[in-house]
Amino acid sequence: MERNLVFIALFAALIAALGLIPKIDLAFGVPITAQSLGIMLAGTVLGAKRGLLAVLLLLALVALGLPLLSGGRGGLGVFTSPTAGFLVGFPIAAFVAGLIMQSWKHDNIALVATVAAVVGGIIALYACGIVGLSVVLGKGLIESALLVTPFLIGDAIKAVITGLVTQGIAKARPAMLLSRT
Repeated sequence: MERNLVFIALFAALIAALGLIPKIDLAFGVPITAQSLGIMLAGTVLGAKRGLLAVLLLLALVALGLPLLSGGRGGLGVFTSPTAGFLVGFPIAAFVAGLIMQSWKHDNIALVATVAAVVGGIIALYACGIVGLSVVLGKGLIESALLVTPFLIGDAIKAVITGLVTQGIAKARPAMLLSRT
């Protein structure tokens, strides 16, 4: 139990730390950040439940006003911004990625983690983000989907990095890969 709490807090801190990497803002207000890499890793390393809890902890701290999102953003206002759908999608993305890691017991950890990161950290996250953009910006779903296409290449790279990092953890410290225990 204590070990789980430590890992949940550690990954919430990792996601927040990845927000310190300078963001790149696009014209419509959604930043390209490294935080989604942390979301992907939370799922692939911690598994579905612990990954979900790590992201929920981060979002609770953000809601309390701590500036833990990229660019030093925090507070309840971020949950009504164009990024709101992505914030809602963060815990879902970690959960889906973790569920895939736990369920697909293939020997190639890098492959499984990359697929998990794509399905959770891109497909599930974008589904929430696109709906959020549509609602907040008053645009159609197709137009909102087109707005996020510049992120696909960067997020695909993050998914591959997630696969490689997860595989590295599995080789160096197999007991630390909680998604496989």
